[in-house]
Amino acid sequence: MADNAVILAAGYGKRMKTDIPKVLCEVLETPMIRWVLNACEAAGVENIYVVKGYGAEMLDEYLGGKYETVMQKERLGTGHAVMQAMELLKKDPDGNTLVLCGDAPFMDKETISAALEAHRSQGNAVTVVTAELDEPFGYGRIVRSENGISAIVEEKDATAEQKKIKEVSSSCYWFSTKALCDVLPEITANNAQGEYYLTDCVELILKKGLRASAYIADDPKVVMGANDRRALLELNEIARRDVIGKHLDNGVEFVCTDGIIISPEVSIGQGTKILPGVILRGKTFIGSNCVIGPNCIIEDTAVGNGVVLNNVQAYQSVVLDNAKIGPFVQLRPGTHIDEGVKIGDFVEIKNSTIGKKTAISHLTYVGDSEVGENVNMGGGCVTCNYDGERKFKTVIGNNAFIGCNTNLVAPVTIGEGAYTAAGSTITSDVPSGALAIERGRTTIKQDYAVKKLKARTDKFKNSQ
Repeated sequence: MADNAVILAAGYGKRMKTDIPKVLCEVLETPMIRWVLNACEAAGVENIYVVKGYGAEMLDEYLGGKYETVMQKERLGTGHAVMQAMELLKKDPDGNTLVLCGDAPFMDKETISAALEAHRSQGNAVTVVTAELDEPFGYGRIVRSENGISAIVEEKDATAEQKKIKEVSSSCYWFSTKALCDVLPEITANNAQGEYYLTDCVELILKKGLRASAYIADDPKVVMGANDRRALLELNEIARRDVIGKHLDNGVEFVCTDGIIISPEVSIGQGTKILPGVILRGKTFIGSNCVIGPNCIIEDTAVGNGVVLNNVQAYQSVVLDNAKIGPFVQLRPGTHIDEGVKIGDFVEIKNSTIGKKTAISHLTYVGDSEVGENVNMGGGCVTCNYDGERKFKTVIGNNAFIGCNTNLVAPVTIGEGAYTAAGSTITSDVPSGALAIERGRTTIKQDYAVKKLKARTDKFKNSQ
């Protein structure tokens, strides 16, 4: 007996004025549907089904085949959307099914779990997740009875007395899977919009003599969604403050929150300082006692303790303890920075390992390379890893010294403790302990520059 979730994600979101499905619009650099998926998974829901429609290909690409999807070819209401998943739900009718919206990012695991517990303990056929709002305008009102709820009344259909009700529907429900499958075929589209409403299932369940009730969420934000850009901005502001507040409670320091965006999955250790202009995305981990910023973008990257990042962009990388990086450094996917590494300004590293206490000064590119410990790379060095068709590897041994403006033409190995002379283009392996000099001999042509300068100045004078 398994529990299911059906996430409604077929909406076009016309008022968003976007070409992507509405559920892929982002709150804190994270698509709204990812917030919902994470909440379902954290609550332990075994089977997650996504109802797709507009932009199905884009949604499939984002989901990456991890979740089973069903297609709603015509958008004929929420009830019609759930109908598309009925064959999947019938596979295990003895459990419960959670139905929720993919554009309600604040629905959390605590609310989902607590509502399920109430659903089971009360023997409900349906439990509506609700919230109490001081300003309930626009939401469906919950009409309660002695034994639970008797109806969900939409704003446009509510009487003056019903409009005073502050308990509203979140459009999130726990159903007995069997009860849901029994009543779904019975709902009709006899309304002005010609749509099949999921709310009608509640009335049909009550008519069958089954129990319907409501669970009031502790956090009223669970009912919030976004239908346009203004509402999406409001969600972002609320989420941004909430996430920063969580990290403040955990001992993270913010001297100013201007421009700071932290995705909900990010973890930050105690004593770390986050400076203005920092964006932390995805499943990023930041250790303790770090200084991050200003103006960093860190995505799906693990950062150790005591690390200093200044104007750094890092993607799918690892930075170990006490590294000092920046300003103006890019760590591209597959980069692994070991303990105590120092990287100066205008350096790019890609798919490479940098050993302990190595220093890469500035104006340097390291790609597809294995750099040992205590290596010094001077300014202007380049690993020439690409010949236009294939990528090749550079290996630099421990304690090597790479002189300024050295080009290392891969595949090439620099031995332990070896040196390369400044300005060299190294095209063959260098033995350990050796000095490699690979550059043209200087030739001096006396008075050549004088003649060239005279020609230039004469031309300039004649142009006046």
